[in-house]
Parts: sequence; structure tokens; C-alpha cells
Amino acid sequence: MLKKFSVVNFKNFKSKVVFDLENACNYEFSEDAINNGTITKGIIYGKNSSGKSNLALALFDIILHLTDKEKLFVKYEPYLNLNSKKTTAEFEYVFEFNGKRITYKYSKRNSLTLVYETLLIDDEEVIHYDFSTNEGYTTLKGAETLNLVSRNPISRVKYIRSNALLVETDANNIAFLQFMSFVDNMLMFYSLDNKGYQGLIVGPDSFTQGIVRAGKTKDFEKFLNAQGIECKLVEREINGVKDLFYHFDKADIAFTAISSTGTISLALFYYWYLLMNKASLIFIDEFDAFYHYELSEEIIKIVKGFKDKQIFVSTHNTDLLTNDLLRPDCYFLLQDGKLNSLNKLTDKDLRKAHNIQKMYKAGSFNA
Repeated sequence: MLKKFSVVNFKNFKSKVVFDLENACNYEFSEDAINNGTITKGIIYGKNSSGKSNLALALFDIILHLTDKEKLFVKYEPYLNLNSKKTTAEFEYVFEFNGKRITYKYSKRNSLTLVYETLLIDDEEVIHYDFSTNEGYTTLKGAETLNLVSRNPISRVKYIRSNALLVETDANNIAFLQFMSFVDNMLMFYSLDNKGYQGLIVGPDSFTQGIVRAGKTKDFEKFLNAQGIECKLVEREINGVKDLFYHFDKADIAFTAISSTGTISLALFYYWYLLMNKASLIFIDEFDAFYHYELSEEIIKIVKGFKDKQIFVSTHNTDLLTNDLLRPDCYFLLQDGKLNSLNKLTDKDLRKAHNIQKMYKAGSFNA
């Protein structure tokens, strides 16, 4: 589980920005958004150009060099902050798996070029590599004799995972493999771009064909009906491939041909919803840009149902700022290059009865 993340000198983040999910408050409501003191469900707010999308890209930078899953390299340029004289971006992730705390730090010149990387387990450095000098080591049991020295730019953390015969019973090795599995199953996607995703799987896919392939056509129909979109769906084979169609008395019409922008966005969400059980951490950027506010609330309630997943979304929809849906420590505000939960942005002792939407609009939360 991710506990904390920070980045500096990446895109619009000239100074360090910290996404802190530890030390959740002792609110006695929306406890299903917290797991062992760690925030697992959250909504990120911020004005246009505050960096919400860049925060997601920074958070998912880790998959670019540690996994073989889908990557959106085009989204990462320009990479470094254009007002900074620094020549590298610095990343730090803190995870916890079965009581073992893993800290992974690295530096990059661009999306592909690592400068160094280091991995600690319970504050003990077990992997370190300096790519400028091509020097490093590992103390993981089973990997001590692995030759890390090479001019190959591949992440040495990834190299160890792929090439070492790690002792399976060693507690540090178990935590290391859990960390690698977690990163390998991270998923980020955009609410209106069926090709706009990274992590979890590989390659392009049709979201309508994916729903059909999963055998969920009727379930998706019920899902749409429950959200107030009355329709009847059928499957039709075109050029040997089954796809999704609306059924009318006079004809069947391809789903994407006449669906509204909001319905397309909802279908894309449902496609990824079917895969969320396989994911570890999910980030949905501007998840409800084309939703009615009631539909936005329903989607948040749906993702809260994934008890063992960390799911975060970005939005401008202040109707979601309610203690009936989440809680103040699960709402984050990104402003002036700083990211804080609402409870940390006021001296008031926030309670369930507080109208935090009204407080937000009144400017009560300031970084």
C-alpha cells in the first residue's frame, strides 16, 4: 500500500510536493476510506493549471522504468520544470507491505534516463545504483552475487527482480516482491480517452469490445439504466468481431455512434471498473468532467466498494465535498505547488456536521 509520495522539479512542480496518505484522522465516519491509518480513497481538487494531471503523471512515473505495462511517454514532455536550473527530477515513494516499510528513491533527467535509484526496507538500504559511475550493490538474499555493473540503462531494481533467484522465505524478499507486484498493477486512466491510460495491461483496446468480451453486455445495460440512462444493448458481429450496439425497434446502432459524451465517459469507466479487481492503485484524472453531480456521487460510492484498493480521482466538482461521501482527510487541495488534505488547511476541528463545500467556496482552506 502506498503511504507517501513526493516529487520535485517535475513539470510545474519546481519545489517539492508531497502526497501524504499516512496518519489519517480519527473521524468516526467514512471509515471504509481508511485502512490501518492509511487513506485509500481520495478526491483531489485544484484550479485549472494547478497540476492535478501532472501529479498523476508524477505518481505513475515509477511504472515507466519498473514495469513492461502500457506507458504514456508523450504526456511526460516537457519533463523537468522549465523555470528551474536543476537538471534532474527527484522522486520518493513510501510503501508498506505486511508491516515492512519500503522506501524507493530515484532521480531522472527525463522519462527514460535514471541518474540513481535506491531502495530501503525498514530504513536499511538493500539496493543502490549510481548510473553516472555505474556502481552499486544489493544485499537482498539470493541477489548478492548478481553483477549489477553495466552501462545498460535498465533499472537495477527491475533487473534484480527479473534475474535474481531470491530466497522466497526471506521477509525482505517477500516485501520486495510485493512492492514490485504493486507497481506492476498500478492503473491511471483519463475519463474520455480510451487509449489514454498507463499501467496494469499492455496495448490498445476497444472499451466497447472489452465489455462484450467480458460477457458483461447485460450487466452494463443494467448499470446504465441504474444511472438514469434507459437503453437496451445487444451484441453484433462486424468483420468477425463482436461489438456493442443499442437496440431499437427499427435498427441496431453502434454504441459509440450515438452515445452522448457523458455516456461514452461512463462506458469507459465501466470498462476499467471490470479490471479494477486486478489493480493495486488507481488514479482517474478529471473522472466526472461530463457527469451530472448525482452520477459523480454514485461513481465515488462504487469505487469505495473496492475495500483493498487505493483509488484517487481529480475533479472540479465541489458537490462532492461532503462528509456524507468521504471525510476531510480524504479531500485534497492542490494550490501554489502544495498538496494538503482539508483538515490540515484549517484551524477548525472539522466534524461531520460541517458543510465543507460551503467552507471551501468561502476560502476557508488555504495552503
